[in-house]
Amino acid sequence: MTRNTDIVDAVVVGGGPAGATAAADLARAGHSVVLLDKAGRIKPCGGAIPPRAIEEFGIPDSQLVARIDTARIVSPKNRHVDIPIEGGFVGMVDRAHFDEWLRERAAANGAERVTGSFDRVERGADGVATVHYRPPGASRRDETEQVRARLVVGADGARSAVARQEVPGSEAMRSVFAYHEIVRPPEREAAAAADYDGARCDVIYRGELSPDFYGWVFPHGDTVSVGLGTAVKGLNLREATGVLREAAGLADTETVRCEGAPIPLQVLPRWDNGRDVVLAGDAAGVVAPSSGEGIFYAMTGGRLAAEAAEAFFATGDAKALRRARRKFMRTHGQVFWILGVMQRYWYTSDSRRERFVSICRDKDVQQLTFDAYMNKELVRARPLAHVRIFFKNIAHLTGVVSA
Repeated sequence: MTRNTDIVDAVVVGGGPAGATAAADLARAGHSVVLLDKAGRIKPCGGAIPPRAIEEFGIPDSQLVARIDTARIVSPKNRHVDIPIEGGFVGMVDRAHFDEWLRERAAANGAERVTGSFDRVERGADGVATVHYRPPGASRRDETEQVRARLVVGADGARSAVARQEVPGSEAMRSVFAYHEIVRPPEREAAAAADYDGARCDVIYRGELSPDFYGWVFPHGDTVSVGLGTAVKGLNLREATGVLREAAGLADTETVRCEGAPIPLQVLPRWDNGRDVVLAGDAAGVVAPSSGEGIFYAMTGGRLAAEAAEAFFATGDAKALRRARRKFMRTHGQVFWILGVMQRYWYTSDSRRERFVSICRDKDVQQLTFDAYMNKELVRARPLAHVRIFFKNIAHLTGVVSA
């Protein structure tokens, strides 16, 4: 697709939850949108989405491959805490199907889907952005096709090529590398022997497997996501994942696919180039520290990018693009800061991880954690519980309470 004269309102680069949401919202509002995405791209992801995401973004039951009612936190000494999700559930999606459904929804709203890999943005004498991309099979720069647009939404992942080219400071983004294997669940006898539960998500803290993050076993109905994340170079992620599979009774089950990708660890200080580009999703760094949760925040970022884009189209003022980050941080910045402090302290050694899991046995901690997860905001309705948690944390930090 080469358009020499036509100018669309927006090119959205990246068709994951952020990009597909931005494209759907803009197309639904009547804007001409091109959604550019690579062929066959599947991001490694546990696939957890809270009820708020299901409600806000109209995710149908058909996309939920499992409903989780318990989270198990496992310590380095293999002690565990089972945390029931009272009065709710965590929905699980398979990104291979979920992302495609989101892209199809964007197309149904009027976005034009294009398959290809982003190459660069250039601007001619009229100042309009021209997005160059390589269609499937093309490898040379002179084989690119192009589309002109008033605005470019960069939603192309943690190491976003759009961000690196257009948004100052984006190249300094810190990230962990996530790897997982989608496998078949164990047979009933093996599941019982390994204590595998298809309605429970397991989060495993073991420094030898992930020195700075965690491993997971997340059921997906007729498959299971088993993986981990780390920023430590040289760690053999396949071997570590093999250990997780063995512990979960999944060592001999069929492997459906394997995937790896970087996951951002910090929200970028800037999401726009002050002209005609705004970022969303992993490209903007909106993955929750400590938990690594990203789908809800990616979709939220995509929606905010679309809102900022509409203000930009209406006014012609590039300052409107700043609204996306400003609104996100006003709503979620405090939660991200607290989760970041937790990760920087509790994930630094196995002794601290052991204490962290011990804290998770506390009913106040469990209730407030899941209230915050379900509602995506700090819960202020129980001030006495917050006070109790504060003093319990002090006791654990100082060693007054043993792990």
